[in-house]
Amino acid sequence: MFDHHVKELTWGGRTLRLETGKIARQADGAVLATYGETSVLATIVAAKEAKPGQDFFPLTVNYQERTYAAGRIPGGFFKREGRPSERETLTSRLIDRPIRPLFFEGFRNEVQVICTVMSFDNENDPDILSLVAASAAL
Repeated sequence: MFDHHVKELTWGGRTLRLETGKIARQADGAVLATYGETSVLATIVAAKEAKPGQDFFPLTVNYQERTYAAGRIPGGFFKREGRPSERETLTSRLIDRPIRPLFFEGFRNEVQVICTVMSFDNENDPDILSLVAASAAL
């Protein structure tokens, strides 16, 4: 019923796997990128029309590192994960800057990019993997 696409390529001596069509099907674009044991889910949602009178391109990029991705479950007083850390904010900017020119001049529809680290192997950095996944999802 849904098209499931998998693309594998060798990158830095390891296999980079990009998979789409199986999860997050309600998003306009979704890619699960796996490199080693590190996995990142990038989802893209865009508004169908621009808001009237809007004179800028509203691109929102959120990068989320959840503690469960590294096998740690928060305990004690802080049960929930609060606001983004400085690292998450900087990584969001790292993803935003290269993908912003991919949209044509005058595009004013709101676009939201969410990159969630699903698993982390403490060996492969999920930052660049998130950028690759977001670009592939677009």
